[in-house]
Amino acid sequence: QVQLVESGGGVVQAGGSLRLSCAQSGRTFSNYAMGWFRQGPGKERKFVAAMSWSGGTTYYTDSVKGRFTISRDNAKNTVYLQMNSLKAEDTAIYYCAASADLLAATTMPAYWGQGTQVTVSS
Repeated sequence: QVQLVESGGGVVQAGGSLRLSCAQSGRTFSNYAMGWFRQGPGKERKFVAAMSWSGGTTYYTDSVKGRFTISRDNAKNTVYLQMNSLKAEDTAIYYCAASADLLAATTMPAYWGQGTQVTVSS
């Protein structure tokens, strides 16, 4: 079983930055594609970013391109989401996700973290 634990959420002013972290345990981290999703107030959970097991392929939803960067450190079993130029509409609970398949990591991941709240004040 894969366990995912997010950290790094908080309150930030519009235009600011945050870096989310997600630590994985339970299975070999480098075997999994990793992703981030978010769920805003009253909205459905949606895809944000994903990265292949090697880090060689990344995907982003259009609204975060150029502002968010996903990265991973396989030696630390951790995936990150660097969020810059934050906007009020980025306010959401951010979830880390893992899947053996990169496409699945962007749509229906096999494993989820518990989420971390990000609030952007305008």
